[in-house]
Amino acid sequence: MTEWGDGTRCVHSGSDGPVAGQPFLGGPVLAAPYHLGADDFYGRAGNPTWRALESAIGALDGGLCTVFPSGMAAITTMLRTLLSPGDVLIVPSDGYYLVRTFLAGLDVRVREVPTTGPWTADVVAGARLVLLESPSNPGLDVCDIKAVAELAHAAGALVAVDNTTATPLGQRPLELGADVSVASDTKALAGHSDVLFGHVTVTDEALWQELQRQRTVSGAIPGPFETWMVHRGLGTLDVRLARQAENAEALVAKLRGHEGVATVRWPGSPDDPSYAIASRQMRRFGGVFTFELASAELVTRFVGASALVSAATSFGGLHSTADRRAQWGDPVSEGMVRFSAGLEDSHDLVQDVVGALDRALAVPLQ
Repeated sequence: MTEWGDGTRCVHSGSDGPVAGQPFLGGPVLAAPYHLGADDFYGRAGNPTWRALESAIGALDGGLCTVFPSGMAAITTMLRTLLSPGDVLIVPSDGYYLVRTFLAGLDVRVREVPTTGPWTADVVAGARLVLLESPSNPGLDVCDIKAVAELAHAAGALVAVDNTTATPLGQRPLELGADVSVASDTKALAGHSDVLFGHVTVTDEALWQELQRQRTVSGAIPGPFETWMVHRGLGTLDVRLARQAENAEALVAKLRGHEGVATVRWPGSPDDPSYAIASRQMRRFGGVFTFELASAELVTRFVGASALVSAATSFGGLHSTADRRAQWGDPVSEGMVRFSAGLEDSHDLVQDVVGALDRALAVPLQ
């Protein structure tokens, strides 16, 4: 079988091939009940639009995919499926904060570990599930997924990786030994800032069937039109990631030496503390990076002085955005910015960002 490149797989995955008189990507199937007598009988239990996208994402992830209406729906369904009362769950202490909010309602014992560890046999002892987020959000630290998976499996635990920041093109957790890859596809995979979505991909067929069942009984189902939009966006993931990474690299190079900027983080930079591990397990680095300014006021000034950068949460879209993460409760400095490089021309974006920073710094802080 031919091993297609990333761009080819993004364009063609989930397609049954050319059919005369039919579109390249079939439209969404908008149905609640179906005529009985085939696999589909009710819209909460199945939809061919879901299956087409699940086939596409599963091919990129290297497993069996189940799609959900948001990243949180995906990860919470995964947690409910895998955990029982009293189980030990290991979560990243520096990971996405809303996951910890959800865990407050589960009768499980939570053990928090920084993404960078230390990861030892004692740390994972007695765990049912180890949930990793690499690169972490928002700090962009990474862990050695293969090494952690080996430790966890030796202790009888499963490993799930939140792969939102990396995407299936940037990193394949299942190939590194993880049992589950979960992501918010609202971000780069859909990539156009116009749809909420998520997915879970696994290698175990019995677990996949249970995730599908849990989706049906809970009603955590994605709309067919939103599913179709994600599949449409997936077709350009390869080229979008390439431009975003190009822009991130150019901006990081300029910001690292800028007088008003501290602690620039991007796993794709050889100067980053995450680079040694990231370069071994990641296939590409994407457009998300972070940097610190002196205060929240300075961040506001910077965004206000920019013609191309908008203040917005989320990341991975066409437009460059800056998100001051402390406002959401992340344990970071007040001036820490998670920057999502968009698809603007690199020269224009670098000129705009550096110019906006210079203008923001030109006025003394109050």
